[in-house]
Amino acid sequence: MDNALLASLSGLPSFILYMAIAIGLFLAFMKIYTMVTPHDEHALIRANNAAASISYGGAMIGFVLPIASAVQNSISLLDVLVWGVVAGVLQILCFLVFRLFHRDIVARIEQGETAAAMHLAAASLSVGLLNAAAMTY
Repeated sequence: MDNALLASLSGLPSFILYMAIAIGLFLAFMKIYTMVTPHDEHALIRANNAAASISYGGAMIGFVLPIASAVQNSISLLDVLVWGVVAGVLQILCFLVFRLFHRDIVARIEQGETAAAMHLAAASLSVGLLNAAAMTY
């Protein structure tokens, strides 16, 4: 086998571990986020509610951005786990704080109001980008 290929493949075990941790964090975040929000994102999305899809998608991307930064800048798998928890907590806080200022956000998403959902998604993405930038330790 070519030495360059062997050298490249030597990083495969680390890749698999980091990817598994990242996907595990992502799945856990998605589950916890849907438990925190009072509406059922999955049922609304199955019913073709675009607003639910937009707001949920914004939260997912807002969470994944700092996870990507944590993976890129981490010194260990534990480091990724710790910062992944921080990212999840910040995204959930983002929803809760947003809801304080927009008390009708849940009803508006349930009614399919895409403007309201895009506003929440933009807030989630903004928090995620700032979080990712702050994780360049």
